[in-house]
Amino acid sequence: MGIPVLLLGLFLWWASYATTIIAWELRKVFSWFAAPLLAGALAALLWLVVKLARRGRGSPGGGTAAVVLGWVGGFLGLGLAVWWLMYGPYLQDRAYMKDVRIVSEPVPELAARAPYLVGKAQAAPHLGDVTGEISDITYLPDSNRFATLVERSGWLAGYEVGLVQEIPLGGNGRSQQRCAFDVDRADARIGGWFTHNLGRKISAQKRWVRFDADDAYVTCSGDTPIVVVPLKRQTGILVVTERPAGLALYNGRTGKLTITSDTTAVPGPTYPLSLAARQREGTAAVGSFSDWWFERSGWDASEDGANEGNESEFTLQYRDGSGRSAYVTPLTPQGEASSVVAVSTVPTRHQGGGLAPMTVHRLDPTWSSPKALVELIKAEYRDVCCYNEDRVFEVVPTGGSTWTATIGSEQNIRYRVEGRGQVAGREATCLKTADGALVQCAYAAPGSPEEQELQRREQEKQRQKDQGGPGPAPGDLSTYTPEQLADLQKRVSDEVVRRLKGG
Repeated sequence: MGIPVLLLGLFLWWASYATTIIAWELRKVFSWFAAPLLAGALAALLWLVVKLARRGRGSPGGGTAAVVLGWVGGFLGLGLAVWWLMYGPYLQDRAYMKDVRIVSEPVPELAARAPYLVGKAQAAPHLGDVTGEISDITYLPDSNRFATLVERSGWLAGYEVGLVQEIPLGGNGRSQQRCAFDVDRADARIGGWFTHNLGRKISAQKRWVRFDADDAYVTCSGDTPIVVVPLKRQTGILVVTERPAGLALYNGRTGKLTITSDTTAVPGPTYPLSLAARQREGTAAVGSFSDWWFERSGWDASEDGANEGNESEFTLQYRDGSGRSAYVTPLTPQGEASSVVAVSTVPTRHQGGGLAPMTVHRLDPTWSSPKALVELIKAEYRDVCCYNEDRVFEVVPTGGSTWTATIGSEQNIRYRVEGRGQVAGREATCLKTADGALVQCAYAAPGSPEEQELQRREQEKQRQKDQGGPGPAPGDLSTYTPEQLADLQKRVSDEVVRRLKGG
């Protein structure tokens, strides 16, 4: 018997990838049934003790008492199983809520970026003669760029190329960088077959850690592609949760794999995005168990279809120049309500093996649902939205109680609309150029910088009128500012509509 056991032990040690997956899944299953199993074991032990005690004293009723005790223990175990299956998920959400702060402070100022769908659409035209398939697109807030990871065609193949491109929200800069993999030396990828599986290589170096494929991304260090895989580990027995466990860095030129906990030199989000999403989902347990069970507490991510392709955990950079960034999600109350009442933030970088601190900022004023905001933009700014291939893209929080939506096509962002929530029962919105220059406002919030700018312009026009200033020549449009052109276009459109309605 010793030799088969030894061979089985050697196989399990060699199959580190398979044993890691099995251990993770068994640990989850055990956490679900641990309490009922312990209750059943205790009932069985009591049944056995009573039976042996009765038998030792020769009592004829010992068997009946043992049977009754066994039935009672069975019912108690079943009841405990049902209770734990309901109460266990609540405790799990509470565990993820451990480092959550709920504040009324405004959201720190965040920098707007090009929408995720635009980054995705512009990746394929810039890949040139690459024959592989795009497997991942990630925004890198440190460099304000989008990274694209391309798989090489074939079963026994790894990645083919990494593409890092700049997609500015305003301006003409569109720099890009391609870094090719050495397909002979670096032939592994996530989800690959046999020895070409990157997860298998990670488990061979560090057992009992796993990752989410959507968390991985690529960066280019010169001409060398580096695949970054944020890792996770499990903690707990009865309540099993996940924690960060460092990074796996896969060199696309040499095929070398490095496991590290030092994230300072990696230009991208190193805290697992899937873990940030799980923390955000845990806010459902902010209240009591009954509130959690009947969905009377906590928040949900807005999923009304307006932010197609990227509805939560927007990776945005702070405007304070510190270089910090966060996963940002607009939150709606649980239930039928769809207005955005809070914004959650989780840092994209975090040192140590604990959960990153999460902050939920309550908004005052709140703002309408993203879908309602899209319809509002189409109604209030008909002169610029939406013609041909133009559309309204992501509606994302950008600090305070403000939000930003972008207008244009997947190849050209033309405008942005910034809102400040519902002020005096009306959503305050202003139209700006892609680089942030104010064009017009449907309703400027009192005291806002946009209202002050509009007042300054009106005073300047009045001053020129009083001084008899010539202003731009009626027939010379080249001297008009973008704001004047937009105002002229709006007036012409309004006049055309008025005459059409008048017959």
